[in-house]
Amino acid sequence: MSRYALLLAPSANRVYADQAPQLATAELAGFAPVLSAGLDDIEVVTLGGVEYLAFTGELTARDIAYLSNMSSAYALFERTGEELLRPLTLTPLARYDSDLITIPKYAGKTNEQFTKLVLNLTLLASGSAGRMLDGGLTVLDPLCGRGTTLNQALMYGYDGIGIEMDGKDVEAYKLFLQTWLKRKRLKHTADLVPVRRQGRRAARRLEVTLAASKDDHKAGAVQKLVVLQADTTQLEGLLRGGVADVLVADLPYGVAHGSYDDEGGLSRRPLDLLERAVPQWLPLLRPGAAIGLSWNTKVAKRELAEDILLAHGLELVPQRPLAHRVDQGIERDVLIARL
Repeated sequence: MSRYALLLAPSANRVYADQAPQLATAELAGFAPVLSAGLDDIEVVTLGGVEYLAFTGELTARDIAYLSNMSSAYALFERTGEELLRPLTLTPLARYDSDLITIPKYAGKTNEQFTKLVLNLTLLASGSAGRMLDGGLTVLDPLCGRGTTLNQALMYGYDGIGIEMDGKDVEAYKLFLQTWLKRKRLKHTADLVPVRRQGRRAARRLEVTLAASKDDHKAGAVQKLVVLQADTTQLEGLLRGGVADVLVADLPYGVAHGSYDDEGGLSRRPLDLLERAVPQWLPLLRPGAAIGLSWNTKVAKRELAEDILLAHGLELVPQRPLAHRVDQGIERDVLIARL
């Protein structure tokens, strides 16, 4: 058996960086369904004063291609002897420049490394895990904000569907994408159009098409992105069914964001939203799809979130601990389930 050492990427977020080894351990274990053989002895080790995630196994070229997309992967080495590290070439999915992910800065933005981790774990738990490297998938974020998850889906070469109630966030995302695509000189279209339901205007819809190169555009190899300005708990008639392979959402932390309750007021309680939204979300998913949720455990117990998903016929996916501190008022956890 060969021994490997994964150097973890630095994070601008100090709190997240301190917990990166724990999160990386859980993420690495999540790749098990797509690797050619199991990994053993996963542990954090210190080599030359630097922390690495170490493990044993026999990695094929395709295995390395999968692991290249770990949210925390910076460099991968094969260990030879006790002190020597032989670098292995990483080939992450990166259809566009990384500033598509890193440029947007705004209050409430989810850490992009964490967003990628949740998307990875959800993909790996779904029936589409074996197609992760091949493109052609669709990611749904029914609480998309200004599009961090959608941008990561685009980086992977996937299509994206977002739902966001706040019109200012939808407009800000449209402005960012248009500016970024023009600056990169990429062929694209971006239109914000009204959506009608039963003859009445019910929502607005941002429709974007883009291609990574002129050759892709000529060949019709375009990606599609749709963002619907609507309440995620009231989607009937706004989207056709069976459109997404995975669903990834960052639930309200009890600080900002939410949905309208039955009395017309804005609810920021994540479990209330989840209970009302899951029946709207499930028809949008394809067979074998998986759902990945993150939320603040200080305002919503994990067991109650699990009960809601189980009550709607979803199967919980076992995982290593992913709970971690974000700040004084937020302890975040991740829950993965599949159809």
